Amino acid sequence: MLNPLYFAHRLLLSCAIVTSLSANSTVTDNASDGEKLVEKTVLYSDGPYVFTQDKHLDAHWLCHGEKVSQRLTLSTEQVDNLASKPIAVSACDLPATIHNLINQEHEILEYNGDFPVAALSDFHGQYDLMIELLTNNNIIDKNQQWAFGNGHFVITGDIFDRGDKVTEILWFLYDLEQQAKKAGGEIHLTLGNHEVMVLNGDLRYLHPKYIETAKKLNKPFEQLFTSDSIIGNWLRSKPVLVKINNMLFAHGGFHPDLAKDKRTLVDINRVFKDNLVKAELDKPREGWAEVLHTTNGPIWYRGYFAAERGKDNGATSAEIDLLLKHFKVKHFIVGHTSQKQIETRYQGRVIAIDSSIKRGQYGEILFIENEKKWRGSLSGKVLPLYHQ
Repeated sequence: MLNPLYFAHRLLLSCAIVTSLSANSTVTDNASDGEKLVEKTVLYSDGPYVFTQDKHLDAHWLCHGEKVSQRLTLSTEQVDNLASKPIAVSACDLPATIHNLINQEHEILEYNGDFPVAALSDFHGQYDLMIELLTNNNIIDKNQQWAFGNGHFVITGDIFDRGDKVTEILWFLYDLEQQAKKAGGEIHLTLGNHEVMVLNGDLRYLHPKYIETAKKLNKPFEQLFTSDSIIGNWLRSKPVLVKINNMLFAHGGFHPDLAKDKRTLVDINRVFKDNLVKAELDKPREGWAEVLHTTNGPIWYRGYFAAERGKDNGATSAEIDLLLKHFKVKHFIVGHTSQKQIETRYQGRVIAIDSSIKRGQYGEILFIENEKKWRGSLSGKVLPLYHQ
């Protein structure tokens, strides 16, 4: 029979170990005698976060847990020629290429033409899975360069939150956008609810890496994306919707009231964007601007999936027809509501492209060419698009 003092000693030892754990420490489960061993605190690397000030570029990284900064002073010639001669910055194997200091508001909302279209949604920081998916489906080549020719590639929001490689995705798409334009193609990033949440300081879904980044860079996380930052300015230029041929894309969807009230795409986008960041407004959102930023707005609406979510306020088939007629399209293509694969609703009139990339295990791309539609799997296999 063991001495009771032995158990008392083990209890005191266990308490001491637990008390010594820091907020960023992790614990292993394979220690002897039931003990837990403290592992090293995670030393994150992140960035860059690049800010403009006159003709200066101030770039900041988190490199293995420590802040690293660079300041570049640009000549007038460099500023004028950025579009053709971009500037690269790099530290701790985290590079970025800067193509312009200010991005103009993206005012073109409708595109028509004979070109292929690819669409997906909700990356949520899953950079490695994104690269695998885009490479295997020939959106990019093995060197991660644009390979989709004159195609239009649509991402209906939610790059931010949950995953731990958000910054890598942002800089990748920022650069890929320029490559697409040079090849005669286009990348359309529409804002999702998580972009808008972060810009407004709603950080409830942040990965711990970004909490640490904000702490070490001594700024609230949302202030790393202010209008004087390269990526923050770029995000503010993006629309909340885009119409391509006979398809209308948005993150969440379009509430039937938009058709009943005869709202135009231009009005929806303008009012939404004019009221994007609360802290930058002269007065609080009100009226229709407030509606567009809440449950029934284009980044939050889930009415196309209400029945399967056990809700009773979804759009009816007649309301879908009313919306399609009003906006003069045949399909709504949306993310936001996760599926196991790309699927359709309302006999194909609504296509759901959030294929749960955020889980880091699988994802799909929707392809449309000459009225034909199919799914590209993670391995690049061509799969049929099923109608539900």
